[in-house]
Amino acid sequence: MKRYALALVAALLPIMSNAAPIKNADCYSAKYHDYVDASINWYQALVDMTVKQDPTLDEVAAWFLKGRKNHFNLNAQAFDYYLENDSAKLNLEAPVESWLKLSQEDVKTLAQSSLPPSTLAEKVFNFRQGEAMDGNYTLRSALADLLSHPKEIDKALNQYNDQMNSINQRQCQ
Repeated sequence: MKRYALALVAALLPIMSNAAPIKNADCYSAKYHDYVDASINWYQALVDMTVKQDPTLDEVAAWFLKGRKNHFNLNAQAFDYYLENDSAKLNLEAPVESWLKLSQEDVKTLAQSSLPPSTLAEKVFNFRQGEAMDGNYTLRSALADLLSHPKEIDKALNQYNDQMNSINQRQCQ
């Protein structure tokens, strides 16, 4: 009888370790997805401005942007998965951009799993572990230069900040 009770407790422990279901999960998901969209739009705007200044960076910029999109889309998928299945991995008390922190080890673990975010996690992990595309340093230097001139990015930055303020003001209680 004791063995049966211990086996039952051992079987239930992983289930019990998950945080309680989140009320208004749809609201949290929508809010996080809006943050992801705003972030992708911000990177798209930066890449567009950089390529406009130096069209030779078009190919490496597309490669870089694809990596950023995969990163953010992985976060969105992982957020939804954890929101539904293991909300203890989320920090919903923080600003939306800090709700989910995926380390490289987390991405690797997801990539090797059969969980829904595994396909994107594998792409992100492989991108991060892969060779940088020729021109990556030049692109990143151009992006850094662009970011050091606030007047040039003012419109895109204000749009991003306005979106983030609006997202962070929405309550999901």
